[in-house]
Amino acid sequence: MLHAETPSRSPIKPVKRTITGVLLLDKPYGISSNKAVQIVKRIFSAAKCGHTGTLDPMATGLLPLCLGEATKFSSVLLGANKAYEATLRLGFLSTTGDAEGEITQLATNAGNPTLLQCEHVLQRFIGKIMQVPPMYSALKHQGKPLYVYARNGKNIERPAREIVIHTIQIKSNH
Repeated sequence: MLHAETPSRSPIKPVKRTITGVLLLDKPYGISSNKAVQIVKRIFSAAKCGHTGTLDPMATGLLPLCLGEATKFSSVLLGANKAYEATLRLGFLSTTGDAEGEITQLATNAGNPTLLQCEHVLQRFIGKIMQVPPMYSALKHQGKPLYVYARNGKNIERPAREIVIHTIQIKSNH
């Protein structure tokens, strides 16, 4: 009986294209900024791609991605002013500082603060302030995001960093 063998074929890698520009991506909920970069790189067969600042996987919104030669100025965008919009629910605490952690109610009879009281508290955050990054963040320590250490029960000492908040607005109070 004759037996023919099929020659083994290694998967052919797509040719990477030299593509340059900035893609303004509306990042969906549930994927990391790094995953977004990988997807865009694959779709465009781009040789080079990087993001201009990490958005939490739970965050949605504009994530500028730099391709090719544009990656050279991604640090400019990284340090640029940014605007964030958040939905808050007062009177609760999370073990991770976000909705993924275990949520506990702080007080049942504390009442609801007035809009004026909330605006007064928010004014304390305007300007240059020192902020200790949370353990559940994408900031890196020895090449790993802090949240990896946090999920393994390790606490890494984090120095406070100066941040600037130009304005805070309450858009709705319901």
